[in-house]
Amino acid sequence: MAHHRRRSCLRRVLTIAGGVSAGLLLLAGGHTYGHGQLLSPSLLPLGLGADCSPSFAPPPFAPPPSALSPLPPYLLSDLEADASPPQPEANLPRRLLPIHRSPPCLPSNSESGADRSPPQHDDADAVLLPDWEVLLLADAELGGGAGNGKATCAFQGGASSPASALGRLPGSARHGYVCPMPEPVRSLQPLQAPLLLPTSAASADCPGRTSLLNWSGPIAFSSATLDSGDVLIFAKGVNHAAGGVRCIYRHCGDAHGHGVVASFPAITSVQQVTRCPAPPMHLNSRNAELRVTVAATGEDPIPSIATYRPQQSQSGLVVTPARKKLICACTMVHNVSKFLREWVLYHAAVGVEHFFLYDNGSQDDFADQVAQLRSAGISITTVPWPWIKMQEAGFSHSAAMHQSSCKWMAFIDVDEFIFSPNWKGSEKPSKSMLEALLPVDPDVGQVYLWCFDFAPSGQTSHPQEGVIQGYTCRRKIILRHKSLVLLAAVNHSLENAIHHFTLKDGFRSIRNLQARVNHYKYQAWSEFKHKFKRRVSAYVADWRDPINLQSADRAPGLGLDGVEPVDWAQRYCDVKDNLLQQLSARWFGNGLATLGSQDT
Repeated sequence: MAHHRRRSCLRRVLTIAGGVSAGLLLLAGGHTYGHGQLLSPSLLPLGLGADCSPSFAPPPFAPPPSALSPLPPYLLSDLEADASPPQPEANLPRRLLPIHRSPPCLPSNSESGADRSPPQHDDADAVLLPDWEVLLLADAELGGGAGNGKATCAFQGGASSPASALGRLPGSARHGYVCPMPEPVRSLQPLQAPLLLPTSAASADCPGRTSLLNWSGPIAFSSATLDSGDVLIFAKGVNHAAGGVRCIYRHCGDAHGHGVVASFPAITSVQQVTRCPAPPMHLNSRNAELRVTVAATGEDPIPSIATYRPQQSQSGLVVTPARKKLICACTMVHNVSKFLREWVLYHAAVGVEHFFLYDNGSQDDFADQVAQLRSAGISITTVPWPWIKMQEAGFSHSAAMHQSSCKWMAFIDVDEFIFSPNWKGSEKPSKSMLEALLPVDPDVGQVYLWCFDFAPSGQTSHPQEGVIQGYTCRRKIILRHKSLVLLAAVNHSLENAIHHFTLKDGFRSIRNLQARVNHYKYQAWSEFKHKFKRRVSAYVADWRDPINLQSADRAPGLGLDGVEPVDWAQRYCDVKDNLLQQLSARWFGNGLATLGSQDT
């Protein structure tokens, strides 16, 4: 009976659907995909509905089918927009229609003359960052490797500047380069993306330029594919208050033009992270690169530099060892190489088995420091994360991508050290020390540790022996905590406040009062002043901005200008606290920070 029933459905398809491909309708009418249907029964030709399409029950955290919203007018085809008589293509659901009116992802030959600006559109491979820096994404590596800097950005008008290699970015696995925009170019309109050339290339003023997106506006900037098959789209400026968010996959620069190939309601969308169903399997099998973005209900899709490639290589970005590590540590770094050795060696000695360092555009000798630590046997993964004020998104990426390699993750900064006063009697460190801080109850998904904020302690420059030895007094008041997080307990939304994550139902957080985090926050002014330039959190105001003046993130009594108070070296020293200083001297002598320490 089932065989004849399917054949009957096929006859109806061939009779009623006309020019629509029978193979496509069988795929769409007979299958659901991921967390949403590829084709809704209500959109199929008459008679090919309830009796030929299986029932659909969305997972508990997915929006119900009734909540699906149509694509905004920007994504409608010419046929729909003009209300013309139905054509075979118009019978397809909107989320599969190509965009006829959108310009191609790259300018055509007729538009690529040096004296003509390229068309402006919503996809690009370059973005203008703050401080007049341009980030470019390239499929191939130029200049012989990350950090060699053997590439050049050729700007409109003939100006050029050296390009610094960031390495292979997560998600797209494309290579990132950053170059300063020369001052004469900044007044040109419209601004165009520079060309990325080998240093030996000659002409800087040549055709083929593309659009340049601006980081100050909404933008989809990265993606990630999870073991479950779900796709994460990282985007800033998403209007979550609009009532719903859709995930959009579209062709970019292929022979069929620039068109939507799939669109689904988001599974979750909070902060800068949208979790999406993967595109249909027949697209995955083609291994074609797609542009990905999101759109709030009733709004146009936001501009995107993010791409998705099925089964794309994450080599060097995701660690999948044979044995899952018990405790890993994740931090975001920016020009902190002088602190890195001390922080890594200390935590490796007390039980951290692997380190994930999200590099937020470092321009110091970070790569050299990492190489030295690896040569000493430390297990480290570096992840280029050049996105400005996107620390929460970076930690969401870490929590999602490293569940297969780590059970617990410590999310702490490079000036924060986990310490238990119970260790003070130990003659040497043990790799089981952090393990002893973990809970035994299986429903505990997060362990809070209080942060103790240390003071300048009389220091007027960076202590060569390291922060543990150099800073020995602190504030009495305790304002914040950091966390050890069970990655399997993190909520599907990946929502976090840097210090802690939202957990799945059935898990709870506890506070461990037997341990703490020594936070060397108020350092010598030569170091502390750099905090005024830029904060890395999306939800923390930069200290020069006259907002949230009472935030616990700020230093009490400081203004907005970043001018050193005359008594800075003596401030905030409420309590003498040299417990970790004495313990570290017993364990390591003064050798933790000696190699590679330097002043700036």
